[in-house]
Amino acid sequence: MTYATLPDLVARYGEDELVKLTDTNRSGVIDAGVLGQAIADADSEIDSYLAVRYSLPLASVPTALKRIACDITRYRLYDNRAPEEIRKRYEDAVKWLAAVANGSVGLGMPPAQAPAQSGGVMLIAGEARRCSRTTLEDF
Repeated sequence: MTYATLPDLVARYGEDELVKLTDTNRSGVIDAGVLGQAIADADSEIDSYLAVRYSLPLASVPTALKRIACDITRYRLYDNRAPEEIRKRYEDAVKWLAAVANGSVGLGMPPAQAPAQSGGVMLIAGEARRCSRTTLEDF
């Protein structure tokens, strides 16, 4: 699922900035391939956090998540030359996603059903102990 689209990014940051960041062949227009890769990278990063708590793909994209996706995509477009403000917005976005993953912030939709647990104890069976105090007494 794509969380941010070209119109979302243009509305937030303007077409001029997106042309500047994506126009590798100097055609004066937004390079859809470059932008698409940045959007896909942002989507993948977002999914890695959301999958902890929500079934993917989401039925709809909450407004807050769209903003986060735009900030991450913009940061990805800047690559290693992101100004301080854009880097800070990216770091804030990642903190927000981590809060979603740990459950302290919600998306306004039900989380995925957790598998049933049996009292929070996991039992693991294996071979009997080969070494113990009594079998190693003579060493």
